[in-house]
Amino acid sequence: MTGAAKKTISGLGPHGERATAPSRIALLDDDITAARNRGFSVAVIIHTLDSDWSRQSMAGIVETLDQCGATISEVVDCRFDTATQIAALNRLSGEPVDAVVSIPVANAAVADAHRSVARAGKRLILLDNVPTGLLPGRDYTSLVSADNFGLGLIGAELLSPHVPGNRHVGILTYGVDFFATNEREIAFARWIKANRPDLTVHTRRFASLKTTGQTTEALVDELHDLAGLFVVWDVPAKEAIRVLDQRGADVPVTTVDLGGEVAINMAGGGRTVGIAAQQPYAQGVAVAQTTILSLLGLPVPGWTALPGVPVTTSNLVESYQMVWNTEAPNEVLKLKHGSS
Repeated sequence: MTGAAKKTISGLGPHGERATAPSRIALLDDDITAARNRGFSVAVIIHTLDSDWSRQSMAGIVETLDQCGATISEVVDCRFDTATQIAALNRLSGEPVDAVVSIPVANAAVADAHRSVARAGKRLILLDNVPTGLLPGRDYTSLVSADNFGLGLIGAELLSPHVPGNRHVGILTYGVDFFATNEREIAFARWIKANRPDLTVHTRRFASLKTTGQTTEALVDELHDLAGLFVVWDVPAKEAIRVLDQRGADVPVTTVDLGGEVAINMAGGGRTVGIAAQQPYAQGVAVAQTTILSLLGLPVPGWTALPGVPVTTSNLVESYQMVWNTEAPNEVLKLKHGSS
């Protein structure tokens, strides 16, 4: 299964829609020229800037909007705080920006604030998540995300060879109702049920990143024979691995996102045995392209999705370079070469 990005999208959108490929929203030279003549203004509201995924997504957004002559009026770092996001959305609804790009930090709690952006006549492009009750074409313009269901399938398939028969595996997932992580959790459990019915799956939820370690400790204390763990993205996975290392628990881990620390952990023969990588830079580009096309009055799909990339030690270096659009860090190159 390892190799380049999967060609197909496994999941459905938040309203059961089929995904559109990013190639369908590519900008033509005439589109870029028209956008430069208009000089659009775009605000970005992001869940956190404290991750490799966020920084690369922002790079794709910034570089593409700059190519089109659009100005980023501001970037709001919500730090996963609902109140911060609601306040920013309500404020921007009354400010002279043409479009808002947002990754909602929750569902129902932030729905009205997101709806207010569209009602103010601005384009609202969503990244990864759609708040409860919002509909494309009415309450938001478009959603651009990874194939999160597919990422969960990859996480399960890459973990399976490392887990003996008739054992217990865990899912460490987000305690907030969030479309992306919900999809990953559901897909992982379904794959295990269909392909490894001998395994028993235990799901545990962390309320915030600060409680990831405590949640992992409780799981290890409860299941002394825990034989595998899937963590829904790399930032909490790093904390889970730290706990497993401290406890001396020989538990293989798979996760989502090819962040620097989990890449180094994998390269050095650590507990990370598989990664379902997103394509954050390419996703950022797709978000910006969708924004520009919508501002030009051109049709855009309700949901654009990018496939996941299955990563193991055999394709770690090339996957890192493809996902991040840069050379793999020296720690990955040295450790990988040392273990080959």
